[in-house]
Amino acid sequence: MKTSVSGMNEGVDSTLASAISKVKRHVLPLFVIMFIVNYIDRVNIGFVRTHMEHDLGIGAAAYGFGAGLFFIGYALFEVPSNMLLQKVGARIWLTRIMLTWGLVAAGMAFIQNETHFYILRFLLGVAEAGFFPGVIYYFTRWLPGAERGKAIAIFLSGSAVASLISGPLSGLLLQINGLGMHGWQWMYFIEGMFSVGLCVFVWFWLDAKPHDAKWLTRAEQDALVTAIDDEQKAREAATPIRPSMGKLLKDRQIILFCLIYFFIQLTIYAATFWLPSIIKKMGEMSDFQVGLFNSIPWLLSIIGMYAFAAFSAKWKHQQAWVATALLIAAAGMFMSTTGGPIFAFVAICFAALGFKSASSLFWPIPQAYLDARIAAAVIALINSVGNLGGFVAPTTFGLLEEHTGSIQGGLYGLAATSIIAAIIVFAARTTPKSAADLAVAEAAAKHA
Repeated sequence: MKTSVSGMNEGVDSTLASAISKVKRHVLPLFVIMFIVNYIDRVNIGFVRTHMEHDLGIGAAAYGFGAGLFFIGYALFEVPSNMLLQKVGARIWLTRIMLTWGLVAAGMAFIQNETHFYILRFLLGVAEAGFFPGVIYYFTRWLPGAERGKAIAIFLSGSAVASLISGPLSGLLLQINGLGMHGWQWMYFIEGMFSVGLCVFVWFWLDAKPHDAKWLTRAEQDALVTAIDDEQKAREAATPIRPSMGKLLKDRQIILFCLIYFFIQLTIYAATFWLPSIIKKMGEMSDFQVGLFNSIPWLLSIIGMYAFAAFSAKWKHQQAWVATALLIAAAGMFMSTTGGPIFAFVAICFAALGFKSASSLFWPIPQAYLDARIAAAVIALINSVGNLGGFVAPTTFGLLEEHTGSIQGGLYGLAATSIIAAIIVFAARTTPKSAADLAVAEAAAKHA
């Protein structure tokens, strides 16, 4: 009997392993490509700043404000979008998100003034809202917890790859002229319409749930669903009190997660939107050459992300690794203020090792802390609040450059906020609240 049971368990394990392997091969490459396209459509304005200033009169302050407006629309609609996704299903909603963001991104080709720029940047944020947590939610329905973290790490690498290729790609597209359109218009239009075309593939490729996947055997479908359901039942048994969203918004840990991620995103988006301008100060270069130089920090960041991931897996202490990465970012940003444009570029390359690594190292902390029943919504909240850094950074830098002619004060600020984040990350918990903790919290809330 023991041999029989053992053999049966081995059979279930091998079936589950086969199902997990197929899921990764089927959906992960597509999600990485979607994230690359998403990120390019979000940040490509960094390569056409001078072109829009010349053709449309959009100055540094207007550029920074417009760049940041994306994140206001994104933050306002992130959680509602994620709630709708859970109602209509990931397949339908992710396809819708990609279609609308592609159309808006392509529409950027036809802006004629600052107002058009502001409106479309805001609408692009509204259109993209829900994409990141939508993918995270998809993983929760298709992969057991042990595999989910690895899949998310691979998915997040898409932003680094996008940063790597967006420069040369945008530089090439900027050289297109014809049909009464400038190169910057062709860049917006082609990159946006690629997203529209890709959403058709997404619709036919993704399945709503494991039992819809014809590329899985029935046994693999059952093994996958059973493993995920069993994990959730175990979690619910360990924490029978389901925390409400109202209580979660008062949870100091979640507020802390939002703050840490906000500080990380400040540095990432400041570098993303202003790096091409810093590179242009290094000397006379074509748009393609600027794009090539722009790829260097992001190439280094990919190396850093994988190195940090390996170190954190071997020597466990997630907060310490996040703090180390943030201190590297702070040092790089500070050093960028101490020399000329070339030295500033080298310093930002060093900083990129830190701030991109900190971003990927951060997510396992809230994932380990959160109840799976509300994880998707809270991740959406953390992501949306954190991404407000994408509004604050470019807006502040734009105002600084327009009024002082320099962004040095902004770089000092980024160094300081990275140090602050490195300190407070040690207060972040990596383990979920126990049932007793939740009961105490509820009792305290009643007496408050």
